[in-house]
Amino acid sequence: MQFEEIIGRLKEIISRDVETKKVYDKDIAIALDLDPQYFAVIKKRKKIPFEAIAYFSHKNNENMDWILFGNNDNDKF
Repeated sequence: MQFEEIIGRLKEIISRDVETKKVYDKDIAIALDLDPQYFAVIKKRKKIPFEAIAYFSHKNNENMDWILFGNNDNDKF
């Protein structure tokens, strides 16, 4: 799993709700219910926040398999 790819897929999901369609790190942190400063640290370390992604996926009815692995089966759970 590549951190950048996962974040890219999260941005794709989050951009649906952002008026400007430009998603910033702060937007991702808020969507994952993480402190923006903490997100900056894990981004620098390329640490994937699995638990936060799991909650985000469940809360937003998104396919976690697609978020993490990019499988083409983008059906929502």
